[in-house]
Amino acid sequence: MQIATPYLMFLGDVPDTLAAKTAYGIKDWRPEWCVGQMRLPGCAADLGIPDMTLPEALAKGCRTLVIGVVNAGGVLPDHWVKEIVAAIEAGLDVASGLHVKLGAVPAIAEAAARRGRQLHDVRHTDERFPTGKGTKRAGRRLLTVGTDCSVGKKYTVLALERGMRARGLDADFRATGQTGVFISGRGVAIDAVVADFISGAVETISPEAAPNHWDLIEGQGSLYHPSFAGVSLGLLHGAQPDAFVVCHEPTRTNMRGVKHPLPTIRQVIDLTVQLGSLTNPAIRPVGIAVNTQALAEGEARALLDTLGSEHGLPATDPVRFGVDGLVDRIVADFPAL
Repeated sequence: MQIATPYLMFLGDVPDTLAAKTAYGIKDWRPEWCVGQMRLPGCAADLGIPDMTLPEALAKGCRTLVIGVVNAGGVLPDHWVKEIVAAIEAGLDVASGLHVKLGAVPAIAEAAARRGRQLHDVRHTDERFPTGKGTKRAGRRLLTVGTDCSVGKKYTVLALERGMRARGLDADFRATGQTGVFISGRGVAIDAVVADFISGAVETISPEAAPNHWDLIEGQGSLYHPSFAGVSLGLLHGAQPDAFVVCHEPTRTNMRGVKHPLPTIRQVIDLTVQLGSLTNPAIRPVGIAVNTQALAEGEARALLDTLGSEHGLPATDPVRFGVDGLVDRIVADFPAL
């Protein structure tokens, strides 16, 4: 899948910034590709880049309208269709990470065919995956897991990739969600894979490698989330991680979108070890990554110190304070072979 850049980021009228996390992820890690944003009245998200009309975006060289939002069920709201059709008519390709396929919407499919524009459904793949086998394979793997969805699992592995490479380690980010695929140019949106093949798909994107090579695998959902635990478990078994980092957002009490209370970090560590040992009996935690965006710096550092002492693990906000402590722990626990 080759998506033409640069992008015009479409945010629609999403109610909060988390609903536009795809757009934020692309902007944060590929800012040179994000020329402008297109928002509808009532949109509560703002990428901090210029708002543009379609003519303005075309004049700036935009080639693809990226639908940079997520929502329950991955649906495409009816009132967005005319905006997408207008972009196609103006001469832009369209890329989406939603579950619904762009080509399944008649007005969008007809406009694309008439104008000769490309429709990219990043969440979908034509590749056929095997069932997972759980057989030990060479190379090292790290997986991010969470107390909830949308807590920084992707940002943590991207920051780790940068930090580990800076230390001379051989490490690659492996995308398992639509935003990660937009950022890396490869991977698979694991939540769109038929359940029987989730672990096999993860084995496919993280195959056997050199003994000291690290695959840094983007986690999804949470083992405790009643909506997404099935995806999280299949990903855990397929990733066969040697190491994992627990990701957490400290201001939540309930998991996102449901009434169930947030599990503790200790509960997530214990359950991850218990379930992950099926495919890697040596699985172990190497750190805690906390999204402290809602906290003042002093409060954030105090919380990280407390969590680190409580669990005997390095704790950091990867975006705010870096990942040096996590990399130190990885190097200490996994010396070169």
